[in-house]
Amino acid sequence: MKGGNNEEERHVKHEATDHENHKTGPHSGRNHEMHKGHKMEEHDKHGHTKHEHESHGKPKHSHAEHHRMMMEDFKRRFIVSSILTIPILLLSPLIQNFFGFKLTFTGDHYVLFLLSAMVYFYGGWPFLRGMQDELKKKMPGMMTLIALAITVAFSYSVAVTFGLPGKTFYWELATLIDIMLLGHYIEMRSVLGASRALEELIKLMPTEAHLITPEGIKDVPVSELKKGDVVLVKPGEKIPSDGVVIEGETSVNEAMLTGESKPVYKKPGDSVIGGSINLEGAIKVRIEKTGKDTYLMQVVELVRQAQETRSRTQDLANRAAFYLTLIAITAGSITLGTWLYMGMPFVFALERMVTVMVITCPHALGLAVPLVVSVSTSISAKKGILIRNREAFERAKDVQVVVFDKTGTLTEGKFEVTDVIPLEDVEEYEILKYAAALEAHSSHPIAQGIVEKAKELNLESYEVKESKVLPGKGVQGIINGKEVFVVSPNFVKENGLWKDDKRVDKVLEQGKTVVFLIIDGKLAGAIALADKIRPESREAIKKLHEMGIKAYMLTGDNAKVAKWVAEELGLDGFFAEVLPHQKSEKVKELQENGFIVAMVGDGINDAPALIQADVGIAIGAGTDVAIESADIILVKNDPRDVITAIHLARATYGKMVQNLAWATGYNTFAIPLAAGTLYSYGILLSPAVGALLMSLSTVIVAINARFLKA
Repeated sequence: MKGGNNEEERHVKHEATDHENHKTGPHSGRNHEMHKGHKMEEHDKHGHTKHEHESHGKPKHSHAEHHRMMMEDFKRRFIVSSILTIPILLLSPLIQNFFGFKLTFTGDHYVLFLLSAMVYFYGGWPFLRGMQDELKKKMPGMMTLIALAITVAFSYSVAVTFGLPGKTFYWELATLIDIMLLGHYIEMRSVLGASRALEELIKLMPTEAHLITPEGIKDVPVSELKKGDVVLVKPGEKIPSDGVVIEGETSVNEAMLTGESKPVYKKPGDSVIGGSINLEGAIKVRIEKTGKDTYLMQVVELVRQAQETRSRTQDLANRAAFYLTLIAITAGSITLGTWLYMGMPFVFALERMVTVMVITCPHALGLAVPLVVSVSTSISAKKGILIRNREAFERAKDVQVVVFDKTGTLTEGKFEVTDVIPLEDVEEYEILKYAAALEAHSSHPIAQGIVEKAKELNLESYEVKESKVLPGKGVQGIINGKEVFVVSPNFVKENGLWKDDKRVDKVLEQGKTVVFLIIDGKLAGAIALADKIRPESREAIKKLHEMGIKAYMLTGDNAKVAKWVAEELGLDGFFAEVLPHQKSEKVKELQENGFIVAMVGDGINDAPALIQADVGIAIGAGTDVAIESADIILVKNDPRDVITAIHLARATYGKMVQNLAWATGYNTFAIPLAAGTLYSYGILLSPAVGALLMSLSTVIVAINARFLKA
């Protein structure tokens, strides 16, 4: 072992690196559990209650099954009601006069009443039941409005049928119910869109695996696999569950799972994800996780939770729907009173009131946000961005500062040669060849960094004789008949070989680790190493700056190292030598200065900071994805996905605002038109036409949501 000031220093530094990589901070556990509890409480408050999924001892249904059942119910009621509407239309005097035909018989108005009653009670039942539920919660909304409109029309028509002077609204009633049922069916289909994406994810999992047993290879259902089982995966087959390669090499296609477009090379010791496709060689995989613990099932669960949780904008839409309902009822009453005051027949005034109440129905408003949420959740999942907290995701659009953890986030957590400094008449590549030859058999990160650099430059390896470790100092050996040392700065100073050199001073000031090469008693060169900066980090910081967002870094490393990384990446600031539990305090400092802060870390050691931030973003690949403390999880170790998440949050919010503006703004001209303000110009809207216009607004909102892009 060599290259540090002494053996103990190197060992401690190596342990500290491991600690930083694995993130097992003493304060993370308690915060992790507290946050987990908070998330569950939030889910219970905003998501579906147990009662909605399970009643009378029957098995509970998933969110997707619940929506599918509702969709099928609306479809069935729409078909039956539409069939019944045909004779209602044929028997209606207005329709007969319009098309110029006559169809009358004794008791025809009673037949019309019976058919309309069937449509009202069967087709209108979801709205009548919905009104009851809304009134119980003291939150009258869309269902209340529809139910009031059809009840007023039906009750008045029945009164006319049995003797009250006036005209019936049976055909308007029937067509209104048909259009409403169709609109709700379309809504259910749209909401199921992202749920279908979940089903497609689940379909990625293979059903059978080639289990290796003492008796040979046996095909078994994937559901029977246990941790520790070894399976054979042939070229072209899907990997049955999360595990580790123990034999063989191959390339794996993980595109559907992580969004990584290039095949990923896998060798013994590498992790593989269930559902990814083995492209080339046969491999043996030891199963590490099964069932709900696998990466894919965690993704499915996280996406499902995101779909089922409400957001601040959604609550805003629901409040708007509530007020719009009150406006509709008030406007309907005023319309009725005004026309009666002006001396118009009660039938005319009633028709205007019914039309106002129908056209003001906040159907599109109720759809405005859920449809956008559905589409954005599906898009984000495909891009490897998993949203756990919708409110935090919406806040991401306003982020002003992004704080990155250093090790494993901006950097790769492994040493890379950054500088080779000749101190004698020796070429840089020769210095590397000598050092790599001596370090070839060491497992230390610094040694591996030097060997990796030599391989990267395709340098031919020298043969080493009589190699031995100098504890706490370095390593020694004979190469090409010369005595060669790779040692720490202390060894050089102790042996009187130190030379003042500005280049060496500079890399030491940057906090880099420096080792020296001595050949036959002469100081030949120096090699500086540092934690390797991810190539993607530079692009991520540049794009953040283009978006007007500041980038900061948090690290437990010393200030020199932090300063070097910050300068390399062009960061706006950094916090160095910060302990895990202090990270949240640094985030809080930025918040107290008025910034909306996103924290990006690996989610374990950084848990307190992730929770403190306005938006907590966990970055990590593979089965480490299920991190409870984060609001948003990035599947890949790519800081650029932070930008993608912010862009998607902004685009999602933009679509929500567009939909809300259309759904509410549409009523500013629809209500006066329905009330009959243009009556003097011969323009009148019937309740059925009002329902058609309302449904059109719903379709526009649905189409607009589908145009969402990240």
